[in-house]
Amino acid sequence: MSPTEVGLERNAIGLRDVVFQSICSMAPGAAIAASIPFGSPLAGGALPLAVLFAFVGIFFTASSIGQLAKHIPSSGSVGTYSAIGLRPWVGFLVGWGYAAVEVLIVPLVMLQLGYTVAGEWNSKVHSFPLSSWWVFTTIGTLLVCYLVWLGVRTSAKTATLLGAIEIAVFTVLSIVLIFKAGGHNTLSVFTPSSANATGFHGWSGVIAGSVFTLLAFSGFEAAAPMAEETENPKRNIPKAIMIATVAIGILYALSTYAADVAYGPSKFAGFDTSANGVPWDGLANSISIVFWALVLFAIINSTLANAIAGTNVFTRTAYAFGRAGVFPSSLAKLNAKHRSPQNALILQLVLGLVIALALGAKYGPTTAFGIVATGLVVVVVVVYALTNLACIGYFTKHRREERHPVLHVLVPVLGFLFLVPGFLNSAGITGVPGLKFIAALPTPLSYGAWAMGIWTLVGVGALFYLRSTAPAAVEAVALVHE
Repeated sequence: MSPTEVGLERNAIGLRDVVFQSICSMAPGAAIAASIPFGSPLAGGALPLAVLFAFVGIFFTASSIGQLAKHIPSSGSVGTYSAIGLRPWVGFLVGWGYAAVEVLIVPLVMLQLGYTVAGEWNSKVHSFPLSSWWVFTTIGTLLVCYLVWLGVRTSAKTATLLGAIEIAVFTVLSIVLIFKAGGHNTLSVFTPSSANATGFHGWSGVIAGSVFTLLAFSGFEAAAPMAEETENPKRNIPKAIMIATVAIGILYALSTYAADVAYGPSKFAGFDTSANGVPWDGLANSISIVFWALVLFAIINSTLANAIAGTNVFTRTAYAFGRAGVFPSSLAKLNAKHRSPQNALILQLVLGLVIALALGAKYGPTTAFGIVATGLVVVVVVVYALTNLACIGYFTKHRREERHPVLHVLVPVLGFLFLVPGFLNSAGITGVPGLKFIAALPTPLSYGAWAMGIWTLVGVGALFYLRSTAPAAVEAVALVHE
């Protein structure tokens, strides 16, 4: 980028901000309360071990992305990494998929915000209509987009505050539950012997349960698209990705252990359906109404923080690809005052509201959440897998003198392999030996996977069109604007 060219605000945020960008993108509060418990019918009392198993797997991918971020400080992030490490056309397709993943973050978590607030309000005041979920979804979406509009400093600081609150609430609650469990505390839940779910004993249950936790880590890389706005990005972005991944891995292990020993390892296979399907509400309420209120507050915080992080990632990805010319160039337009990608943000606002409100009206907010989540996960796992391969390619083609056989070959391969069960499970691909826990996606959840499949085919068509009409634009995906 030339000295006179106006771009994203340089050196606007520091290490702490990008650490919380990744933390908030993982939405730990919402993951602890909602997604991780889905592993309990498979891992049973050994769910804490499944959490650690998933952490090891995602740590490999985090390492690969961190290694690439050391040398490629770009708001194009995983798309640019794949363009340089593999081929520009691969980078385009990765960016195409990643943009779709991130644009879905807002409707996903705003649906959760809507049905959580309306549902909890209705549980206390029965006359309050559950159908009012759309009001909270709309307000939340508008608030998030406004904060991102105000610039990266405002959105980053807000996300940092919200992220710190949700971490504090679940850490304190976990410690209280562990003390309350008293003599029931046991390290046996970190062994396969506690995997006692029917049909999934031992390591089969651990591996099956780990898939849901593996997906709870998605978003760990969200610091990477903020590289052009971060102080010393070649140092801070890799550090942020690894710090966030390790910190949330510890939080997931602590909270899952606390829930396990508090609820009882012998019956933990039924944890996900306890307290009318909101098990952490039940645990918090068993201590006091204050903790119940804090958990609800933390979940609301988590959805807002996650939406801010996701909007930051989408707008920066759209900006980078608009700048390259493979997305409409209007998406690279920045707000003159706040230096935020204004047209990309408007697109996020419109798509977020349309997707959330349309699907919610048709299927109800909880089913709509499942549809969006299915589509999102199917693609993000493929993005992570290709980025692992890009790490191998980058250090083979461009920095062969620095290539380390463990860091730049073995670790990415292991990261790739750990993601395979996650993809098969999210796509509902059954019949794979050793993965009998995978079930075909029911309707209408399968619509999410089909929609993303269609989006990918459209991307392939767009790629062929660009290669025939603007081949330089596809090559520009691999440019780094320092």
